[in-house]
Amino acid sequence: MEKIIISGGRPLNGEIPVSGFKNAAVAIVLATILTEDKCIIENLPQISDVTISLEILRSMGVRIKYINKTTAEIDSTFVKPDLAPYELVRKMRASYYLVGSLLGRFKKAVVGLPGGCDFGVRPIDQHIKGFEALGSKVTVESGCIEADATKGLVGTNIYMDVVSVGATINVMLAAVKADGVTVIENAAHEPHVVDTANFLNACGADISGAGTDTIKIRGVKNLHGATYAIIPDMIEAGTYLIAGAATGGKLRVTNLIPKHLDSLTAKLEEMGVTLIEEDEAITVISDGKLNRANIKTQPYPGFPTDLNPQMGVLLCLAQGTSILTEGVWENRFRYVEELKRMGAKIKVDGRTAVVEGVGALSGAGVRALDLRAGAAMIVAGLAATGRTTIEEIFHIQRGYEDIIEKLQAVGADIRMVTIPDNIYEKAN
Repeated sequence: MEKIIISGGRPLNGEIPVSGFKNAAVAIVLATILTEDKCIIENLPQISDVTISLEILRSMGVRIKYINKTTAEIDSTFVKPDLAPYELVRKMRASYYLVGSLLGRFKKAVVGLPGGCDFGVRPIDQHIKGFEALGSKVTVESGCIEADATKGLVGTNIYMDVVSVGATINVMLAAVKADGVTVIENAAHEPHVVDTANFLNACGADISGAGTDTIKIRGVKNLHGATYAIIPDMIEAGTYLIAGAATGGKLRVTNLIPKHLDSLTAKLEEMGVTLIEEDEAITVISDGKLNRANIKTQPYPGFPTDLNPQMGVLLCLAQGTSILTEGVWENRFRYVEELKRMGAKIKVDGRTAVVEGVGALSGAGVRALDLRAGAAMIVAGLAATGRTTIEEIFHIQRGYEDIIEKLQAVGADIRMVTIPDNIYEKAN
């Protein structure tokens, strides 16, 4: 069992680089199935979700060779569509992109239902609606999604009843080789939707409108290989900016796209944090005196739901009472009980949290209940007085590359320890 131990209260000073975007990487890695060729993917983050994605492909006959730490050659020429291993697929939510990719290339797919973080009900009905509109028969039974379009996929107009990043990308994957034109209306705008579309276009697809409400996909017969670099991870960047604001000091976060973080930086400035923006970096300067703020998470370009827990920590350190409203996932506030162990005063009513600023948090033993909750526990531990121990850190390892080393390099007293599984048996 691994734990993270933090001795808090130290300002962060220096530079911290951002890795490739997890949410884009998992979609693009699985999209390589469509190319029937070799792709070289650069700026891949070294995180478990990417490792699992590559292992899924390898188990299906895809040849994978790492060129360096962040660059992999993926050859999907001889992929076998019926070998996606259930035990790997269920470990991550984004594994559902296998359905769109396999359907697009082979006109059929059988994939186990995905796993990932638990934020309550996360239906795949919009994915299924899109696949069926393209001409596929879809069934969900015995823990699997089965899609069959052996008669062919035909372009059509698809209106998403709700804005869904996963469904937008998945339908795009399925439609890229369909006959005719597919139009996705009420599409998600998120940067990783755009990044996936850009990758597919680099491989010969004809996709326009990504990043807007309407995406148009003109089907092509074949896709070729390409060399493509993943965009920087806006959520990792946001996590470090919030950590800098929470701990004080002067922290320069590099290798990011400032435009992706506009909703966050606007709120940080509202809270009294000083920001210096460059072309590919943002410096956060904080004296620890934070103003209250009201925040509502929304689909991009609104405030990201994946920064809700980290921002919840910052609001605990502010003066006054703040309102944090979750506009995306119904069960995002599970982390609140862990923060209360550290002295937070938060009342949750449905999708709204009333956060009473306490000025300071105290170190305690907490759990990383999901990926972003785990990141929030790290931010809280860095800002708190005393020692914080975080358990269930495998969630954090799903989405943050070298987070311990990166934070150590800017002055954090943070380390990971391994405790033997049988230590408690020996104690008894």
